[in-house]
Amino acid sequence: MTRLVLLVSAACLCVGCAGSVLTSKNEAPEVFRLATPLGTPAGPSLPLALSVAQPRASSALDTNRIAVVKPGLGFDYYAGVRWAETAPQMLQQMLVKSLAADGRFAPVLAAPSRVPADLLLEVELRAFESIYRGQDESPYVNVELQVVLLELKSGHRLVSFPARGQAMAADSGRASLIAAFDEATSTAIATVVTGLRAATPGNGS
Repeated sequence: MTRLVLLVSAACLCVGCAGSVLTSKNEAPEVFRLATPLGTPAGPSLPLALSVAQPRASSALDTNRIAVVKPGLGFDYYAGVRWAETAPQMLQQMLVKSLAADGRFAPVLAAPSRVPADLLLEVELRAFESIYRGQDESPYVNVELQVVLLELKSGHRLVSFPARGQAMAADSGRASLIAAFDEATSTAIATVVTGLRAATPGNGS
């Protein structure tokens, strides 16, 4: 079952033809927010405050519009649907909640914050889009992050690694599209959580 929140119900998304996907006469779009994957603590916690920066992204991805790549049309956006926040804002919130639930760091904060932090997680959002390989095929969703964990006092880079997630939509419908985004994003975030735990085996050094 997909984990998503439908905030505003107004428009209908049709992905059967390019015109219906990329143009719309509806003024109020349907707004979605992905659910945050929350695991259980997987080991001992560290007395280190982790600050999570808002992901950097190109102007094409730094938006609340839902990106789509279709054969022959290049990069565009779905009509009639939006994210509740920009993609970087939404991902920052999801990372903070997932890392806090993991329990490795105490506390986990969204940057900027007035609370001093020991570690900083920098994130680059490299892909956050649905892709159609063929005109009549269901899309798949591709999410790619590059993360860097820094020790703030020394500026030392503790670890850097990519985190990716892909998921096929069951069909061309709106619900299947959001479910695929949910699955792919959850996979990428779970990779971040696991990677940061492995990178701080004892005392964050």
